[in-house]
Amino acid sequence: MGVPRRMVRRIDVTGRGGVRLAAWEFTDPPKEQPEVGRRSGAPSGQRPGSGVLLLHGLMGRASHWATTARWLSGSYRAVCLDQRGHGRSDKPSEGPFDRESFVADAEAAIEQLGLGPVALIGHSMGALTAWQLAAKRPDLVRSLVICDMRASPLGEQSQREWEQWFEHWPLPFATLADVRRWFGEEDPTLERPNPSRGDFYAEVMAERSDGWRPVFSRRQMLLARETWVYDAHWEELAQVRCPALVVRGVDGELGRAEAQEMVRVLPRGSYAEVSDAGHLVHYDQPDGWRVAVEPFLRRTMAAGDEEGVIPC
Repeated sequence: MGVPRRMVRRIDVTGRGGVRLAAWEFTDPPKEQPEVGRRSGAPSGQRPGSGVLLLHGLMGRASHWATTARWLSGSYRAVCLDQRGHGRSDKPSEGPFDRESFVADAEAAIEQLGLGPVALIGHSMGALTAWQLAAKRPDLVRSLVICDMRASPLGEQSQREWEQWFEHWPLPFATLADVRRWFGEEDPTLERPNPSRGDFYAEVMAERSDGWRPVFSRRQMLLARETWVYDAHWEELAQVRCPALVVRGVDGELGRAEAQEMVRVLPRGSYAEVSDAGHLVHYDQPDGWRVAVEPFLRRTMAAGDEEGVIPC
């Protein structure tokens, strides 16, 4: 599918505890010079409640959503958020990196940018943040897309495996080609080569004096992960009142049986899967991802307009 070219502008948001968060909006080039320092409200021509907020997963960044945001921006106000500890947002040395902070940050972004009621799209950890926010603030969320995130606890063994995996990263990388090769081909946790995974990790590296290193702290990523990896999240899933779509890659981390149980628990859940995709669904198969998500958004966003109310 063709993706329209859009410009991107950065808007700073103040998250929980004063943490500065970088939000990125994909728009058509302005016909006239936009107001400098503008922080909230929909752009000219955008109707209220037509916003989409995209939340990346652990170690991700807003730019991972660029392809998705560009096609979304043809119909909606598409904003991608660098969550705390990630991308260009603040990385407070001691956090906090708890669930409450991530949810409060997303809530602040919606309110400060005038996006709500919004369609929330989240991948992995970002999907958990999205459904926790939808449960907490149904007035802000019109619809929800959950991409390859489990509701069951992953457990202590999973956290230990992540700690060991981080220790084996061959840092620093000499070149971005080395980044792509290691994460896409040589990483011992890979079952088979995955070039899109290499591209994904190349996006979160920055060149330092000694080579290429991640833009995030691995210690902070483990701190963030341990706040949700030991717990089940079914109760919050059941509290989501708006329409919700659970999307999994056929070869991803979310199994079909659990995904379908999530759909059953969600009061207004539906299901889609993308063939030949792993955990990084929107990176592995961007066209299949769009086919799965676009009709759901079109239906749920239009429903709110026709009824004049949030469909919750």
